[in-house]
Amino acid sequence: MAISIKPLGNRLVVEPIEQEEVTAGGIVLPETAKEKPQKGNVLSVGPGDRNDKGERVPMDVGKGDVVLFAKYSGTEIKYDGKKLLILRESDVLAIFTEK
Repeated sequence: MAISIKPLGNRLVVEPIEQEEVTAGGIVLPETAKEKPQKGNVLSVGPGDRNDKGERVPMDVGKGDVVLFAKYSGTEIKYDGKKLLILRESDVLAIFTEK
């Protein structure tokens, strides 16, 4: 997906990964019963914050990473018909890696 949102500073744009609509027992969950997603794909990252000397500090998170973030963090926006989140890098709890 080509995205034209460029976050500033230490912010990143994340597309949340929605949880399954059917439980393991076969029960279909309505939208109101689903928990807020806490996992998402990073679509775009900002240049990073500046340190005391005015130099950029690179971000630990990069485009294409799958991240775990705090449940109610960030700002939700709609872009091109999709729900996206703009998060601060400090809201990211972990980066998922494959072994």
